[in-house]
Amino acid sequence: MTPRSFRPGRRATLAAGAVLPLAALAACSSDGSDAPSLDGGDASDGGGTSEDYTAAIAAGPVASEDDIAASGWATAIREADQLVRGGTTANQVFSIIDPSTGQVSGFDAGITQLLARYILGEGGEEKVEYIDTTVETRETMVQNDTVDCVIATYSITPERMEKIDFAGPYYLSGTAIQVRTEDAETITGPDDLSGLPLVTQSNSTGTQAIEENVPDPGEIQTLPDNESCVAALKQGRVDAYVLDQGVLLGNSQADETVSVVGEPFTEDPYGIGLNKDADGALDFVNGFLEAIESDGTWDALYAATIGQVIEDGETPEPPAIGDLPS
Repeated sequence: MTPRSFRPGRRATLAAGAVLPLAALAACSSDGSDAPSLDGGDASDGGGTSEDYTAAIAAGPVASEDDIAASGWATAIREADQLVRGGTTANQVFSIIDPSTGQVSGFDAGITQLLARYILGEGGEEKVEYIDTTVETRETMVQNDTVDCVIATYSITPERMEKIDFAGPYYLSGTAIQVRTEDAETITGPDDLSGLPLVTQSNSTGTQAIEENVPDPGEIQTLPDNESCVAALKQGRVDAYVLDQGVLLGNSQADETVSVVGEPFTEDPYGIGLNKDADGALDFVNGFLEAIESDGTWDALYAATIGQVIEDGETPEPPAIGDLPS
């Protein structure tokens, strides 16, 4: 494993489902001034961390000493007294940093903090180092042990499973469409994308989703990150951004000029990316996910994050652990 003293990338060491229904898209695409915040603060900048979110993390389970000892991966993290997570801190719904406090919140951030607590014990949720990854770099950073895991709206695919292991799935999402809000009534599904210039992230599931579901698309641009894709959409260089719904919802929550339209048209299970050679990592993290699903912690985290941006507020059943695509 790469020594803990060498962790390339931007760092922030902190102190502390089912596909969303159409109602969620409407909620996230409404007037940004009234958009609900996941953290109890202003939706535009991340605010603080809500009491419900904090309570959900603080109530998370802690692994037994026997479970830690049975996993070389967990033991190494315990000895380092820190969990290093690859991902993003720029998704309003799943993982967003509050620049005024350095705190990160959201569904993926919560899963990360709960995992750190599970390994490191009470207060472990405060011992997370966040390193930025992109669609292009995630597998490499897992393989070379730059990070202990990647938790980043990370869709499990057979191709990715050839390179790394995935614990989970811990959430079910799907490919969706984002447009300029002014076009939200004319573009509502993949059939409306025929002939239009489109954008998706390189090395993502978006390209395949377009090829399999959009009849005769126009030029398909692939850009390296979410920010570049949103910029291309807002600047009019493309007419729609096609990617995983979880990422797109974060964009709409943060920016009223872009909206998610229609229903997801694929199914994308999210998993926790792990090194195939990490001793006992997969079984340990799957055990962690089973623990937070069975004791209600998953439900509480969902209600404090994703549940804040959907109108019906109903918490879905978490996905079955180990149900991976083949």
